Amino acid sequence: MNAKKIIFSLIFLLFGTAVFSQSAVNKSATAEKTYYVLVETDFGTMKIKLYNETPRHRDNFLKLVREGFYNDLLFHRVIRNFMIQGGDPNSRNAKAGAPLGNGNPLGYTVPAEFVPTLIHRKGALAAARQGDQVNPKKASSPSQFYIVQGDVWTNDVLNQMETAYGKKFSAEQRKVYTTEGGTPHLDGDYTVFGQVVEGLDVIDKIAAVQCGYADRPLKDVKMKIKVVEK
Repeated sequence: MNAKKIIFSLIFLLFGTAVFSQSAVNKSATAEKTYYVLVETDFGTMKIKLYNETPRHRDNFLKLVREGFYNDLLFHRVIRNFMIQGGDPNSRNAKAGAPLGNGNPLGYTVPAEFVPTLIHRKGALAAARQGDQVNPKKASSPSQFYIVQGDVWTNDVLNQMETAYGKKFSAEQRKVYTTEGGTPHLDGDYTVFGQVVEGLDVIDKIAAVQCGYADRPLKDVKMKIKVVEK
């Protein structure tokens, strides 16, 4: 076999292997399960889809849910037209008025997984974290999360946010934030790893409760979370 035929054969072999490998990857991705969780509260139930694009956050969250970690924890920080936050293990049986949400009792963090298409639209599930001063890599809390209520914004306000926060909103982001609403200034700074697909009204109900010190509801809002596979 001459040199040209050998080179052609090698190119064909490499190309064929690449196509096969890509086919295998696509098949694996297609076969990947979609996971949902149900967040049950006295105000109703939210069904949340977990994103496979953020596997570390998805798997960590699923692990904690399956262990029953979140059952009877509180939505300990509620800010109307912004978000409802929970997942602090110290909130279980916490005394009235006790400050919550500080520290990291589990002792680890989850590396940030920023995906440009996963944004803070209304109903987004995202990971809480410590501030940039002590957490420059924006790693997530292992257990604390928030669910976005947000607000509807005009393009003029979005322009102001771009200047104030050094961001650039895409046409798709602008479409979402001027119609559905959300918290656009958090995009790219906090990992979004799920989305409420049923029960958006429950967010509104919880966000409307009366709160006291540190935005903690005066009457406890407890949660129970379980996994639903589909």
